[in-house]
Amino acid sequence: MVKKTTIEKLKGGSTATIATCLFKRGLRKQYIHEVKPLGLGKTTMVGQAYTLRYIPAREDLNPIEVFKDPKHLQRLAVEECPKGFVLVIDSRKDARAASAGSILVTRLMKRGVAGIVTDGGFRDSTEIAELDFPSFHRYPSAPTNLTLHQAIAINEPIGCGDVAVFPGDFIVGDDDGVMVIPEHLAEEVAEECVQMTLFEEFVMEKVNEGQTIIGLYPPTDPKTLKDFEDWSSTKS
Repeated sequence: MVKKTTIEKLKGGSTATIATCLFKRGLRKQYIHEVKPLGLGKTTMVGQAYTLRYIPAREDLNPIEVFKDPKHLQRLAVEECPKGFVLVIDSRKDARAASAGSILVTRLMKRGVAGIVTDGGFRDSTEIAELDFPSFHRYPSAPTNLTLHQAIAINEPIGCGDVAVFPGDFIVGDDDGVMVIPEHLAEEVAEECVQMTLFEEFVMEKVNEGQTIIGLYPPTDPKTLKDFEDWSSTKS
């Protein structure tokens, strides 16, 4: 059972801070490459991963009529992704055909899903950008997914933007992109992010006051940690 505080703590941090936390633990390949948000300044996206995997489409298996099948896996993923989770789509970094469009993304939003990420592209991208819903892709793409993608599996390990994503991993997205946190590390990373964010707030205040970063960031001067302790006591 995921602690609600884990999600709340991750929402208060940033993907940059998470990247540093994971780097300290030897994890250097958790940033989903070449993926950007549709619309800046939205609420930080945090949720566990529910996955959809595409393989290259074969013409005889992907006529437009396949969408009539109520068990089509793209549609099932949209209807079954749990509330509070993030739908992560493996599109093989191929944005020449859409991974989804505004109708499916709106359905996810209405169902209470936390966001969507693909290493492909979305059609109706302007409409998606206007939704109050975190969405991340490579670039807009008009052609239907059937042109190049066949939905083949849901909620199994995938690759997205060169990152291994396992169902249940924590996905965090903001204006800098998307990070993947292994599920078993989520709580400790979330707690460290809280502490790092607070320290960086202290550092920024000192830098704005004109203080040098030498000895401050990182805090190699013992006085820095004492000053931080005194400063943070006024924040609690």
